[in-house]
Order: sequence, then C-alpha cells, then structure tokens
Amino acid sequence: MSKPRKGILIILSFFAIYVIWGSTYLMNKIVVTEVAPFLLAAIRFLSAGTLIMIISRALKLPMQVTRAQFINCVIAGFLFLVYGNGVFVWALKYVDSGFAALIVATQPLFVIFLMRILQGKKIQPKSLLGVGFGMVGMYLLISQDTLSLTRESTIGIVVIFTCVIGISFASIFVSKSNLPSHFFVTTGYQMLTAGAILLLGSLALGETWTSPLEWSTRAQTAMVLLVLFGSIVAFTAFNFLLKEVSTEKVATSAYVNPVIALVLGWYVLDENVSLQSIIAGGVLLTGVYFINSKKKMVLFSRFKKSIKH
Repeated sequence: MSKPRKGILIILSFFAIYVIWGSTYLMNKIVVTEVAPFLLAAIRFLSAGTLIMIISRALKLPMQVTRAQFINCVIAGFLFLVYGNGVFVWALKYVDSGFAALIVATQPLFVIFLMRILQGKKIQPKSLLGVGFGMVGMYLLISQDTLSLTRESTIGIVVIFTCVIGISFASIFVSKSNLPSHFFVTTGYQMLTAGAILLLGSLALGETWTSPLEWSTRAQTAMVLLVLFGSIVAFTAFNFLLKEVSTEKVATSAYVNPVIALVLGWYVLDENVSLQSIIAGGVLLTGVYFINSKKKMVLFSRFKKSIKH
C-alpha cells in the first residue's frame, strides 16, 4: 500500500473510531431499553461478522488462519467484544450513555501504564501531560451537581471500569500478536467468535429473547447502525490502526468519544449539556492533542539540556 493511500486510510480510521464509536453509546442505550444486553451484543457481532466474511470472500481476501492466529482472534474478541462490549452494554442498563463514555475516557491512562508494566515502555512526559488534561477534563464532567449515584449505577460504574481495563489490555495484546494477514478478516473472526460466546452467555443467563421484528422502529434503526457502522466500519478501522500507529494514540478515541456521546445525547434525547461539560470537552481534546502530537515538549527538552550542562 502506498504511503499517501495509507495516510488517507489512517485519517479516515481515526474519524471512524472518534465519531462513529462516539455515537455507539447512544445506539446501545436505545436498543438495550428493549433487548437483553448479551442478546443485543450477540446479534450485533454475529450479523457484522457474517457480513464481513461475505465481503472478504467476494474481495478474495486471504481467509486462511493458523491455529495460533485463530486463538489470538478468540482472545481479542473476548476481551474487546464479549467483556469490553457485552458486559459494558449490561452496565448501560444502570448508567447513562454519556456518563459511561466519560468513564471510558480513562482508557489512555490504563494503556500507558499497562505498557509500562508489561513492556517496560518509558512514559513520555508529553503523554503524561496529555493524560493529565484528559483526567482533569473527565473530572470536570463527572463532578457536576446534576449527577446523582444509586446503588445500581455505582455497580455499573465499577463494572465499566473493569471493561476499560480489559479493552486496554486487549489493545496492547492485538498490537503485538500474530493475527490473520488482513485486518478486515481479523475483524470478522473476532466478531464471529465473540458473537458465539455472547449467544451462549445469553442462554446461560436465561435472557429473554425477542425477535427484531418485535422491536420498535427506533431500536431496529439503532441496531442496523451498530452493525454497519459501529461494528464493520469502526472496529475494522480500530484493528487497522492498532497495526499502523502506536497503541496510546489509538486509545485517544476514549477522550473524543465522550464529547460525541454528550452532543448526541443532547440532540437526540434532549439531555442537558452544561457550560461545564463544554469546557470539559475542550480540556479532553487538548489531552488528545498532546498524546497525538509528534512535536517535542520544548520546555522539557531545554530542562534536560540544562541538567546535562
């Protein structure tokens, strides 16, 4: 693939994981009000995975996988989609979609520190500054007087934090693991295996199954958007980016997603967006800039030089 074409794909992929994934909080919230969470996730990923494999076959992409590659797909699918999404959607029954997105904004922090623990990777001052901005922005969002916590929502928040840790670990795992040669095929295998696990989980938990024909038009539309854009487009873009750019840069989607989620919540569900939320969004985006920026921190560089001299 030529560099200009790859550059365009990287830009489009970041748009997908920033904007499209930011909208999935709202879509999941709409569907989970009518559909059991594990069943919701199973239908979403089995449908998306099947479509991906059909498209891959039509495009004659290499679909053969080794045993090790298949196992890695199962592991990644479980961490990303079964726990990171299926369990996350369950928690959405008790936590507002925008609030849940704010919790996910801690992901870059977990990624950076997990990379330090697991890989011994040095934490750059610029990255720490970006994480600092992100955490301040998240604090501004969740410290508002309009938020109130119940026992159920507290449990949901704790569960979502564990989901974020799982996704953070999975991001590091995928960036270094042996996976199918084409990222689109990788996405398909992850979704099919995760969807099967979620379906078994739904059966084991005794969830009530309902036909999509019985859902409201709003829920049906949200599910179609989740399958086509939230799963096929955005998750494929996510797998592509994990192989092309640094893991901590991919994790910055967790800073932008809350902003998108809040705007959509205000526009679609008439949720209140305060001035403090707007300010917090600006702080979060500043954090994204510092983590994504390739420019060196001038003050820190001068400080190091002064020490050497």
